[in-house]
Amino acid sequence: MNRVVLLNGHPWPMGASWDGNGVNFAVFSAHAQAMELCLFDETGTVEVARVRLPAHTSDVWHGYLPGAQPGLLYGLRAHGQWDPNHGHRFNSHKLLLDPYAREVVGHFQWHSEHFGFDRQHTHLMDARNNAAVALKARVVRDDFDWEGDHPPHVPHADTVLYEMHVKGFSKANPKVPAALRGTYDGLAHEGSLAHLKALGITTLSLLPVHYAIDEERLVQRGLSNYWGYNTLAFFAPSPALASGQHWPNARDEFRAMVKTIHAQGIEVLLDVVFNHTAESDETGPHLSFRGLDNASYYRMRADNHAYYENYSGCGNTLDIRQPRVLQMVMDSLRYWVSVMHVDGFRFDLAPVLSRGDHGFERGGAFFTAIAQDPVLSRVKMIAEPWDVGPGGYQLGS
Repeated sequence: MNRVVLLNGHPWPMGASWDGNGVNFAVFSAHAQAMELCLFDETGTVEVARVRLPAHTSDVWHGYLPGAQPGLLYGLRAHGQWDPNHGHRFNSHKLLLDPYAREVVGHFQWHSEHFGFDRQHTHLMDARNNAAVALKARVVRDDFDWEGDHPPHVPHADTVLYEMHVKGFSKANPKVPAALRGTYDGLAHEGSLAHLKALGITTLSLLPVHYAIDEERLVQRGLSNYWGYNTLAFFAPSPALASGQHWPNARDEFRAMVKTIHAQGIEVLLDVVFNHTAESDETGPHLSFRGLDNASYYRMRADNHAYYENYSGCGNTLDIRQPRVLQMVMDSLRYWVSVMHVDGFRFDLAPVLSRGDHGFERGGAFFTAIAQDPVLSRVKMIAEPWDVGPGGYQLGS
């Protein structure tokens, strides 16, 4: 492997950030003993360098790579205890996706190497290197010519909401070119927009567009998760919904879509899933959060930290009580408003986001953070008012 020397860099901003001269990497883990940055060739199949992040500040591991450019592919390896009974599932043999990845590279397929444990003996660590089949993050340059785009700011009283699936909406529309149907470009096509304008729609609520994967049980049955409620990367738009016809990546195609829709005076809201991740329960894979700091990112059962609280019904629950996890959620929301120009959000299983140590808290940290945020307090918010935990039905609260 190539020898790479990192400077200390900064513990902010989180993720990989290009400053014109190099790239700063910052990754949260309260329980890791060391964090490695792994660099890959342009195909994403060959690990060309592996180096430890040299600095550690307030539970953030960080380093700066001089001369690095947008386009660089990378992953992470976290070193620490393998002690599932106490909530720790560190396995440095597994390459992990940066939770702040703006662009995810690779086509996810289920392989036994994705799992941090021996699937026949779940208490034993699996020592196989999964780098060849793991997803990677790409360093991006997040500029875009918005041409004066601004939010429509439709008053609540005048809002006519239309919930839609990006793929399903234009998939069979003969007025949209076949190559664009079922994509961000297809939604932005005049054949789609004319229909929405004729209906008097003011606000689109898009079912999940965050990068998601299909559950293993579905894939084994030859099925897929059409709806997208299985998020792995909260900052990256799904490439499966991009046509790839006019833009170099899904991120720019999404932004071009928003700009075109805004020009018609229509708002764009996103259905977001922060109640759980795609890593499922204790039998699930090591893809990102679980390997970086399982005990911080997820809520453990009080009687046995080898198991997860499952207020989502999907195997795990993100622990928004942890300040750095709350920060990730807030950073994601601000990113989609500030950088991607969306106009608001619909929160899937919203009571999960405000569950404290003793159940749902109306004045919990998440809602308090939203209320005081100078960016997010001004956008539209919709809460699905139930989850599957005790006291989960919170309509009106």
